[in-house]
Amino acid sequence: MEPVVEVKNVSFGYSGAPVLEDISLHLHRGQFAALVGPSGAGKTSLLKLILGTLRPNQGVVSVNGRSLDGRPAGQVAYVPQIETVDWNFPVTVEQVVLMGRIRKSGLWPWPSAADRRLMREVLERLEIAHLTTRHIRALSGGQQQRVFLARALIAQPDLLVLDEPTSGVDMRTAENVLHLLAELNRQGITILMTTHDLNAAAAHLPWVICLNRSVIAQGPPEEVFTEDSLNRTYHGEMMVIHHDGMILVQQRPHGHTHRDILPNPTPGHAPDAHDQTALFQEELVHAVAA
Repeated sequence: MEPVVEVKNVSFGYSGAPVLEDISLHLHRGQFAALVGPSGAGKTSLLKLILGTLRPNQGVVSVNGRSLDGRPAGQVAYVPQIETVDWNFPVTVEQVVLMGRIRKSGLWPWPSAADRRLMREVLERLEIAHLTTRHIRALSGGQQQRVFLARALIAQPDLLVLDEPTSGVDMRTAENVLHLLAELNRQGITILMTTHDLNAAAAHLPWVICLNRSVIAQGPPEEVFTEDSLNRTYHGEMMVIHHDGMILVQQRPHGHTHRDILPNPTPGHAPDAHDQTALFQEELVHAVAA
């Protein structure tokens, strides 16, 4: 079966400064994948190459078998980081969502009856149909994320690309967003998203790509989230704990901790690095189990 996305030996940089080097990966239809890596690793640049808004310096990016060559990809919808949106711009939920039909309906200023019918279906699917006339600045973070997800879905894409869909929202909202994306994926939409939340990626996504200028590892989280691959991705000391079927990831503690500044510390005992790591593992497991 032809992949939805294929990236072959792609390198890219700005003004001669390399950002991505010899990237090769592919996503098959129905896949749900996370792109993880530190800030500056090239995640957003790779998304823009897949969207066709950037052109690779070398290599080929194809969507549905068509080489993009710096041209926008058809049947691909994009959800930006909510922090990048001007929430004071005077538009309602309805107006934002209908923007997603421009590519299919053209620039005619009045949406068709079919467009409005599809909008209602998408808003009901995302459980925000009651917000149609609400101004976007009056929404919660979770509602804002669903509005831009609705704008993407109304385009009826084959591929949904999201940049940090769980950033800027609380933990419960982030969980709800990930459950919603998983449901959309089960309905047949191929999804690629970036995230800094490794534990959420391990818990919710079946495929992970570790990126830091090049692809360090890719595969199921139980195979990719190893201390070796994460150390190479983040250039730091990472700790991976397997507990009760869960994968927990955290940077390994070093130096001083909060215990060094607690009042009345136990005389004569300063925890060494081994003690700190053992205590941290125990606290992390208890926190997740709770």
